Amino acid sequence: MAGIVCAIRGGPYSRPTIEKSISLSIEKGQKIFFLYIVNLEFLSNALHANIQIMEEELREMGEFILLLATESAKAKNVTAEGVIRKGKVIEEIVAQCKEVDADYILLGKPQMGQSGNVLNIGTMDAFADRIEEASGAKVVYVEGNDAEESKK
Repeated sequence: MAGIVCAIRGGPYSRPTIEKSISLSIEKGQKIFFLYIVNLEFLSNALHANIQIMEEELREMGEFILLLATESAKAKNVTAEGVIRKGKVIEEIVAQCKEVDADYILLGKPQMGQSGNVLNIGTMDAFADRIEEASGAKVVYVEGNDAEESKK
């Protein structure tokens, strides 16, 4: 089954990525898999009990974010599913793409001067190259209300 994976982390900057995945789904006739990844590597020095609490809270937040995304898709008669994975972001994106035989993976593109970017544009290109090579899915960057079909 071919599909579209849309990696989201929530917040207002995810909205254009969600909307682009919906329009791409309508165009290609493919199911969307909204992907939220719980990655707790940044808590490696925290107490184990605290990590478990944080993981559960992040998972619950992810469930809510995915519910909103899937409801947006369903409102436009698009088939969508929310998926939560735990682990390293790139590994989980690749695993999800392989699992659903994704043709596309949509990623929000970092904006210059925007706070909260996890990756910068240069790092993002290397990240996208690794995803395409490992998964076979085409990376589609989404920036604001526009999308770029190529990484560069």
